[in-house]
Amino acid sequence: MNIYEQITGNNRATRIIVSVFILFFLFIGFGFDYYYGVGLRAPIFTVIALLFGLVSSYAGWRYGDKLILSSTHARELDLNDPKQKQWQNVVEEMSIASNMALPKTYIIDDPDPNAFATGRSPEISSIVVTRGLLEVLNRDEQQAVAAHEMSHIRNFDIRIMLMIAVLVGSIALISDWARRGLFRGERRSSRRDSGSGAAVLIILAIWLATVILAPLLSQIMAMFVSRRREYLADASGAELTRNPLALASALEKIDSRAEPTRSINQGSAHLCICDPKGRPIGVREGRLADLFATHPPINRRIEALKQMAYVA
Repeated sequence: MNIYEQITGNNRATRIIVSVFILFFLFIGFGFDYYYGVGLRAPIFTVIALLFGLVSSYAGWRYGDKLILSSTHARELDLNDPKQKQWQNVVEEMSIASNMALPKTYIIDDPDPNAFATGRSPEISSIVVTRGLLEVLNRDEQQAVAAHEMSHIRNFDIRIMLMIAVLVGSIALISDWARRGLFRGERRSSRRDSGSGAAVLIILAIWLATVILAPLLSQIMAMFVSRRREYLADASGAELTRNPLALASALEKIDSRAEPTRSINQGSAHLCICDPKGRPIGVREGRLADLFATHPPINRRIEALKQMAYVA
């Protein structure tokens, strides 16, 4: 898949994901109306759920990057600091190399090396780096990381991952709200005709399963989307720098520092260049790891980069 196919695919996937989330909110609202809204003449909860989904989608697109920057306590670079000034220069170089607008640059005061990009378009984007990454990596390796993040921006990965980050949080919120009201809903639904049939019981079972499993399924989807895009960003970044071994070396150094990035929460973990939580499943292979890891195994990524440089 070339860059233009990737951009088209990401834009299409973003629309599909938003549509699925809105349908999910509608289904949750339907369940509230059926089991909680006894006596109501209008689908009040369905309308509320639809509005919640629409507002969440718009807020994710319009303000999601600011929410992520705020949640990670990211701040603008201090260009009087030589290390931060060097990072700014590296990002500017990669902006020129990729023929893209210069993203805003931020730093997180965390000793664990990591980085991520966020935003809704190449014109409105940011690259965030931890203090630990600037201390651990040399200039060539920093350039490779900057190229990786610029590739996420150029490919519109940032838009789809941003929407997922915000909507996953919305799903967790509305699912928790629904679970808290289950007991009350059961009491009210007992007033309905007990002979309403098997179809109603099936709908109830599906609704309950959706309420309980939705946060887990949305997290798995976020992980799946992130994993698929890391390989392409690695390759695109190596194309910008013409130095795949620099990114391989950067990933090896980042991987050797296995401490969690405490400033980055679970909802933003899929944005990072490496798993910020340092979970053991991230280094495993197989179906279970493919299902629950936010990133592909780092040794696979390093091996692919070395193959690009024709290194055994």
